[in-house]
Amino acid sequence: MRMFVRSVRHFRSACQHGRTNLSNNGLKNIPNHLVSTSPKSLYYTGGVHVQRNPFCIITRVFCTEVSNVSTTGSHSGGPLVEYKRRITAGDLVDGDICQVCTLKKIQRLYDELIVSEIACRLDRYDASEKELRCRWLCSRLKPQYTYSPVKGLYLYGGVGTGKTMLMDLFFEQLPSGWRKKRIHFHDFMLDVHSRLSKHKGVDDPLEVVAAEISDEAILLCLDEFMVTDVADASLLNRLFRHLFSTGTILIATSNRAPDNLYERGLQRDLFLPFISALKERCVVHAICSSTDYRKMTSAEQGFYFVEKSPSGLLKQKFEQLISHHTAVPQKVEVVMGRILQVPLGANGCAYFTFEELCDKPLGAADYFGLFKRFHSLALDGVPIFGLHNRAAAYRFITLVDVMYENKARLICAAEGTPLQLFEKVITISDARVMAPRASRSRKNDEIDLCVDNELGFVKDRTISRLTEMNSSEYLEQHAELLAEVWNQQGENKGLQG
Repeated sequence: MRMFVRSVRHFRSACQHGRTNLSNNGLKNIPNHLVSTSPKSLYYTGGVHVQRNPFCIITRVFCTEVSNVSTTGSHSGGPLVEYKRRITAGDLVDGDICQVCTLKKIQRLYDELIVSEIACRLDRYDASEKELRCRWLCSRLKPQYTYSPVKGLYLYGGVGTGKTMLMDLFFEQLPSGWRKKRIHFHDFMLDVHSRLSKHKGVDDPLEVVAAEISDEAILLCLDEFMVTDVADASLLNRLFRHLFSTGTILIATSNRAPDNLYERGLQRDLFLPFISALKERCVVHAICSSTDYRKMTSAEQGFYFVEKSPSGLLKQKFEQLISHHTAVPQKVEVVMGRILQVPLGANGCAYFTFEELCDKPLGAADYFGLFKRFHSLALDGVPIFGLHNRAAAYRFITLVDVMYENKARLICAAEGTPLQLFEKVITISDARVMAPRASRSRKNDEIDLCVDNELGFVKDRTISRLTEMNSSEYLEQHAELLAEVWNQQGENKGLQG
């Protein structure tokens, strides 16, 4: 009887996804809303020529759930099979040996999860809503500590080595009925802080938040794991202690090895137990590739302008993008009622000077809020970074990360190329190499050197992303996603009318 009820739930959920015609060859006439688009909110600008996006992935929700109704326990071959299929189809370039070795680790985790689906409590349909509520209430009255029988995976390596692509490949092959979530680390921490604010006055709000997260997603995929904030560092140890004890399985990507997370940060001794727990609950794997696949994209498309002094060129480009629309100051609501002032905005495009967006006390929450409303940013006056504007450099890096995550378009006027912007930012090891030089022989431009291990480490990712964001491949993806959102909005208006 329970199996019958579970099958009915699968079938009902599948039917809710819309009409889909099936044939012996697979799916046909797939509706637009089953096309997976990672950005949360994107808009369409008129007149954009949309080309076929080779990286566009069709969500397997309907196919997976129908197969579950007819054949319980049937699953796809996993990420390795899909990876080979995409290479054969020409959707991906053939990866190097390091990427293939990493994929085998991911496939091994996928196979373990399929075998241990029941033990890991992955299927959201295994219990009724009433049973889930009762289980959550019992766990609040009497904490239950149950570690997952399957360890997670922590992938780290250099910029552009395919970490995010591999994690997304893994996530997309998982059964749609599982309790799973894929989220950027910045966004995850914003969600944690937002939940904590709602549970003020509770004895241990962090335990309640951890229980909510694990009830929603027992399999948690975090992209770009990077800790720079002391508030986040102090939370992570207790948060993941609760999450791991409730059976949460973590899959994370990062540029840093676990032992190098939050290196030289304030009160790092409070963060060290988290590193130990991370290495205990996850298999740690280094992607040792030296290839930056982002730099294998096509030539620049004319959206990054190098200007030593303001010329008004960027303002002209902005006016071309908004076409006949009139740009006016706008307000964007971000987390917990905060308001971000947009100097000029129209037709999904926002215009800021660098000082207005990166020299003010703004953070990831403000940037995520901005790109829920706008799909393109014209950023004027990006300076060369050094000791005098280190805080602004951190904000700029966060801004680029959020834009990349949302596949937003950047139109930028800067004092130098992406590489030149960070030439004065160095790590401690770089500084030691330069140390023998006598101080009196230093040039004036060396006085502004910024010795910062974290900034010196993450700058490579930003340089790589700025390069990719100006490529034709990235801009084609951006246009494709805008068109899909526009079509979806048109369908919704048609239904409402």
